[in-house]
Amino acid sequence: NFTAHRHALVRFSIQVPALTAAWLLTRDARYPAHAVKHLRAWFLDAATLMHANLQYAQAIHGVATGRGTGIIDTIHLVEVVQSIPLLEKSRALSAVEMSGLRKWFADYLEWMMNSKNGQEERDATNNHGTCWLMQASEFAAFTGNMELIEFCRKRFKEAMVPEQIAPDGSFPRELARTKPYGYCLFNLDVMSAVCQILSTPADNLFAYSLSDGRGFAKAMAFMFPFIADKKAWPYAHDVEYFDDWPVRHPSLLFAGISLSKPGYFAVWSKLNPDPSAEEIIRNYPIRQPLLWVTQGAQS
Repeated sequence: NFTAHRHALVRFSIQVPALTAAWLLTRDARYPAHAVKHLRAWFLDAATLMHANLQYAQAIHGVATGRGTGIIDTIHLVEVVQSIPLLEKSRALSAVEMSGLRKWFADYLEWMMNSKNGQEERDATNNHGTCWLMQASEFAAFTGNMELIEFCRKRFKEAMVPEQIAPDGSFPRELARTKPYGYCLFNLDVMSAVCQILSTPADNLFAYSLSDGRGFAKAMAFMFPFIADKKAWPYAHDVEYFDDWPVRHPSLLFAGISLSKPGYFAVWSKLNPDPSAEEIIRNYPIRQPLLWVTQGAQS
């Protein structure tokens, strides 16, 4: 398979958030100045920009020119977008550039919502659907699309929770995969990001549950013992990369704060923040907690 574009996207997703976090820590203008060079190349410069669709993502030669499943690759734009308002505050981006960035993501959202591939991915009942929702939520928040934000909240409550979470809190569709441990962790992280992006003081999605108790908190409680002690995992081991998990999962941090669970944070703080295996990095799209939970990211 051709994967060079995905690799470039992952590098982009590592570099821009790291530079943004470095600015939050140091207020050194060199960091945002360099970060915005990447943003201009990817989204603003007509000679180099990425077109606002994934029509040809995960194509299979002679079979398909592109598939809805390829939309999962742009999960690596979520933390980039989380960085952009902070880079604006650093004064490294002009008003015209901010307008151009918002237009790019508004165009991409339009494609995600209305294309055949986008709709297929939206309706997936496993981690692919979760990844679509995380992206749509973040990009809608960035572009100020309140109608889509409300759509995403409704979809979380009425589709994602009932379709993906079992009464015991497990993810049956992820457990059925050949890498169940890694995919359960991945889906949990992405779902936690959905909650982090969409929650409000009046509507805490971390605590939302159906009448039978199913919700993110139940899923988090199910997986937590197996993050704290992987040896307790009672299901099949992943055929690859089992030894590389867990890492410093954002689900532990977000849920620890939002659900007042200090034990989650304690485990999070002891895990590896910088995995080196390519597969783990690909399934670890939120790496810079400073961009999400600190006062510095809000002020």
